[in-house]
Amino acid sequence: MKKILRMRDVKSRTGLSQSLIYRLISEGKFPRQIKLTRHASGWDERAVDQWISERIAKSASEAA
Repeated sequence: MKKILRMRDVKSRTGLSQSLIYRLISEGKFPRQIKLTRHASGWDERAVDQWISERIAKSASEAA
């Protein structure tokens, strides 16, 4: 089942601030949001979870 995360959920899952999330998006380092309506956006849950998993794997490989 596909799920769309809103900003508060993305911030909670990643531990990042809103401004850092948007900066990473602009740098191409974080999944882009999906436009839901004229005034609402969200993120694909799987894309955010994959981004988190990649950070964990990168951290583990650097520690080894």
